[in-house]
Formats: sequence, structure tokens, C-alpha cells
Amino acid sequence: MRDWLATLVDELRATRAPIVRVEVAATRGSAPRDAGACMLVSAEREWGTIGGGHLELVATRTARGMLAAPAGSTRRDRFSLGASLGQCCGGIVELAFQRYDGADLASLEAMLEARGSALPGETDLWLFGAGHVGRALVHVLADLPFRITWIDSREAMLPRELPASVRGLHSPHPAEEAKDMPAGAWALVMTHSHDEDLAICEALLAHGRCGWAGVIGSGPKTARFRQKLAQRGFSAGAIAGLTMPIGIASIRSKEPAAIAVAVAAQLLELREAAADASTGSGAAARGP
Repeated sequence: MRDWLATLVDELRATRAPIVRVEVAATRGSAPRDAGACMLVSAEREWGTIGGGHLELVATRTARGMLAAPAGSTRRDRFSLGASLGQCCGGIVELAFQRYDGADLASLEAMLEARGSALPGETDLWLFGAGHVGRALVHVLADLPFRITWIDSREAMLPRELPASVRGLHSPHPAEEAKDMPAGAWALVMTHSHDEDLAICEALLAHGRCGWAGVIGSGPKTARFRQKLAQRGFSAGAIAGLTMPIGIASIRSKEPAAIAVAVAAQLLELREAAADASTGSGAAARGP
């Protein structure tokens, strides 16, 4: 669940039925999720996760028990993962529960409007190409912290219904859209046409303000693009700023869904490396 507040508002608009938000309020030692992770629980379904396992099972039962409680009900529970729940993490997790229903909708809508559409910590990603890999990648990234502008020269390729985090843009000449990218935005180039890909790469290098840019393709395509970009006057240093090919190298499958997973993993690695660099911290310890 990428955005608990937007999801909660959407569900309350649709049903007005009570929903309980479960948030990891604090942790000590090893825990499945960090503080701030949350899930929503209704009578019929759940959205998001606080880490799975027995902890989530108990939390879901507790949340469902609160659905019949008075409006605005809250509680806070502390769990020892090893002693009480039999999870090998061995840490301590505090969970905060809050019940919402249709009576809360107006205040939640006001919160959503005041916050605006962009979430803190999102990465602005411009995705050029709505083919098989592009579609699979949008599916993977929809619930992750990316705000996506999805561009294709073929209007019919962009789905009519898009996730809340995605803005579709039909452009007969996608390379021209590069000039509108905000400074620091990331770009992924994976159109149906090598010529279109090359034109976009040239525009990105001329733009010169991307935070990161990657291009899908094989070794021969990479060599050809580097040669052509050099012939068009771009320096070796500038060309080296384009990641070609993209994706985690150890994933060799050519299936669109596998490529999408490999690219999404690479993007998450880049985000975490950037976060570590900005805070001066190393890799955080992870739960199971």
C-alpha cells in the first residue's frame, strides 16, 4: 500500500464502513518493518502489511475486533516477537490502532487535500514507453515510492485507468518531453523504437539535469548508442551517465515481468544508496 491516507479515503467514500489503521509505532531490536509501516483492515480485506507472520495475524484479529467499537476508538499494544509470538526476530514492536468510518471522511479528505498529491520521499520517475516491459514495470512500481510520468507516442498504448501514482502522457515526439522534466528526476527509456530511444537519450543528455537515467537494451544496442551519441558531440563522461543496459545483472530472464522486477530492484537499490549518502548512514539492519 503506497498511500494509506488516499486508500482510506477512497474506501470510505465507496462504502462508509469502518476501517482500522494499524501502524508500527515503535520498534526495539530486530523487527519485520520499521516504525511508520502500516496496514488497513476492514471486515472483508486488508491493505498493506506490517511484516506478515504471527504479528500481522494477531494485529488483524485485534483490528477486526475494533470494527464494532465506538467511532474514534484507539489502542496501543506492545509485542515481544520472540517470547509471545514465536517469531525469530526477537525484537519488540508497538502497534497503534485507530478506527475510522464515514463520519471521519470530511476530516480525512481535508488532510489529503492539505497534504497535496506528492508524498514525501517519492522519486520523480519519467518512463518512456508503454510496451510489455513498461506495463509490467508500472504494475510493480505502483505501490512503491515513485511518482511516475508515463509517456508513449502511441496513444492507444496508455491504459485508460492508471494507478494514483501514475500520470499518462501521449506525445507524438517523446524526446521533446525531456525538456519539461524537473531537475533531479529519473528517466527510464524503453520505447518500441530504437530510433525513438536514441532521440530520447540525446534529449536527456542535452537536458543535463536528470538525477539518473537508464536505457533498456542488449550489449550491441548499448555499443551502438554510445557510438552514435559520441558522434553527435556528447562527451564520454556525459554518455557514461546513461545506465545501459538496465536491471539487476544476475536476473537474466527476458520475460517482461522478470525484466520489470530486475529494473524495480535496481531503482530501489539506487534510492536506498541515495538515502544513505544523504544521511551518512550505512545499510540498515533488516527484519525477516
